[in-house]
Amino acid sequence: MNASAALLEVDNLVVETGTGASPVRLVDDVSFRLRAGGTLAIVGESGCGKSLTALSLMRILPEPGVQLRQGSIRLEGEDLAQATEARMCQLRSGSISMIFQDPIASLNPVQTVGQQIVEAIRSHRAVPKKEARQQAIELLRSVHLPDAEQRIDYYPHRLSGGMCQRVMIAMALASHPRVLIADEPTTALDTTVQAQVMALLKKAQRDTGTAVVLITHNLAVAADAAQEVAVMYAGRIVESGPVRAVFRTPQHPYTKGLLAAIPTGEEAPVDGVIPRLVEIPGTVPRPGSLKEGCAFASRCSRSQPRCTRERPELEPQDDPTRAVACFYPHVGVL
Repeated sequence: MNASAALLEVDNLVVETGTGASPVRLVDDVSFRLRAGGTLAIVGESGCGKSLTALSLMRILPEPGVQLRQGSIRLEGEDLAQATEARMCQLRSGSISMIFQDPIASLNPVQTVGQQIVEAIRSHRAVPKKEARQQAIELLRSVHLPDAEQRIDYYPHRLSGGMCQRVMIAMALASHPRVLIADEPTTALDTTVQAQVMALLKKAQRDTGTAVVLITHNLAVAADAAQEVAVMYAGRIVESGPVRAVFRTPQHPYTKGLLAAIPTGEEAPVDGVIPRLVEIPGTVPRPGSLKEGCAFASRCSRSQPRCTRERPELEPQDDPTRAVACFYPHVGVL
């Protein structure tokens, strides 16, 4: 993507834990771009660094144990990695917001949902409490929370997980952010509620022009909601590009393995036994355990001696809109 067309530009992001001469790298040289009004999905297994990347963008890493060590995060040209905490507080209540992974745990249990939304509204606009409350009701209506006028005075424990997620979306949209980070927004929700939540996010995006960074392990959600995708493995982006192209013709063996592991609904029983789903052999290397080579080499059927000695860089292939970190990528339709 042309840098001039990007709203959010992340370059060479590195997140580490530990001190001394041998810190452990958790997010390793991550770079991506996000257009205004666009959606980028960051996908991968649990523990691959997706959520840490999201927390890095908000500058709310669990310090001092985990720290942003390197890289830039430019939002409309301003580098958030260099911003003071006071400036970040301003940006978090205006330009950039986040929907957290566990909505019930993320809401304050001793405040009503209305109080929390009103606080979010008044943190960036000087409006009287009565007016802010009415805006909060309208926000709850916009996310289709039933009986918003009554439930605005509920405490979080009185709401279901799906309702709490709607409240979180309303709070995130209260500041009219330029960038919205949605960290696993459909986790622990049933399929019907998942679809409703994603529909709300897409509607809010259409209405406000907000750009979205979608963190998810659900490839179907990514395919439906995003235009661009970045596939993460062991802290690094191993493949990126237009979501339809990447999912239709994956080039990295890890991306291919993720897609092959999705149930198709056509796994017919053989002699009364349901066949096992396709799985990627082996396990993800522990952070800091791999000193050289490709992190996926020990699990890859295409691995060659070079893969254990050298680390492939994320580079464009024949299509300049796509990039893959692999010495022996797949070519053509799989």
